[in-house]
Parts: sequence; C-alpha cells; structure tokens
Amino acid sequence: MASRGDENAELEAASAGGTPASQVEPEVVNNSVYQPINGSQNQQKEKLQALGAVQILNGATVLALGVFIGSSQSIFRPFRQFFLVFYTGYPLWGAVFFIVSGSLSVAAGRKPTRKLVEHNFGMNIASATIALVGFVFVSINLAVNKYSLKGCLSSQSLDLCICMGVLSNGIMSLMLILTLLELCINISVSAMWCAENKCNSREAISSPRNSV
Repeated sequence: MASRGDENAELEAASAGGTPASQVEPEVVNNSVYQPINGSQNQQKEKLQALGAVQILNGATVLALGVFIGSSQSIFRPFRQFFLVFYTGYPLWGAVFFIVSGSLSVAAGRKPTRKLVEHNFGMNIASATIALVGFVFVSINLAVNKYSLKGCLSSQSLDLCICMGVLSNGIMSLMLILTLLELCINISVSAMWCAENKCNSREAISSPRNSV
C-alpha cells in the first residue's frame, strides 16, 4: 500500500508540474541574420562562381582594349577624337573594378562566409556604378564618332581617317557590350545576395517561435 501511495504521489506531482521534462525539446535560437550557403545550395554557389568568372573575363578584355589603345598612341594621336573614352581612364580603372568584383564573387561562391559575401555585395554595387558611368562614356564616344566621320570628308588623309573611325566603332561597340554585360551581372549578384539575406532574416525571426 505504501508503494502504491508513492506512485500516486509521483503521478500527481507530474500532472501538477505540466509536461514531463523528457517531452520538452530544448529551445533553439538562431541569432545569425546570415547563414553561409549550405550543401543544398550548391547550384547557387556554382552560379555565383560562373558569374564571377565572366566578370573577370569582362574586366580582362576591357583592360586589353585599353592597353591596345594606349600602346598605339603614336597612330591614334592625330585621331584621338575617335578614342575619347581612353582619356577618361575607364578602360583601366573600370577593368580593375570588374576584375576585383569578379574575384570576390568566385571567392564567395567557394567559401561563402558572412564577411566575404558582404564585401562581395558592396563591391558589386560599386562595380555596377562604374559600369553605368562607363556605359555613358562609351555611348558618348560612339556619338562623337559619327560627327568625326563626317569631318573626314574634308580631311587630306581620308582613307586613314575612315579606317580609324571603323576601328574605333568596333572597339567601342565591343566595350559597350561588355559594359552592359557587367552591369547585368552586378545586378544579378546583388539580387542573389538580397534574396539570400532576406530569406535568412525570416528564418532568424521565425525560428525562436517554432523551436519549442
């Protein structure tokens, strides 16, 4: 009788205390606003690395075009109105921004730590601004080329002037395409970062409520 009374007392104490401790799951609180990309997001990591590789290739091509124009100044100097974008320095500092932002994108895709991804986001915003400025410069250069070609009609070196105009149009057109591509990539990478950060922020808010 004494043992049965002890069992009844234990049952009453358990019912008064609420849910047994064995059925209570520990509360898990996620204090991190950003979580690194896990194994289930390998496709996103590969996409980020691919976009970064294209950024590096764009920057290298723009830099090569700038070096070509700079190394041919002895030929282009009498026709420098066809290569005004070179004197803005965009083929040099623009290419550096593209290469750096692409390198950060590749690094963030391989090892997506919070600090590295934030640096990549900031660099892509800066690179997008540079690409927008470069787009304006190259567009102005192409517009000036039309008037410069019309001026070639009264030039003594008509054939050379036309050749320089055609060469300039080709280089500027390629640079314009690369600049637009870079701008699109920067926007895409920034959008990926914003979407990932927003998703992780929702998880951080909802996880304390659903943890018990």
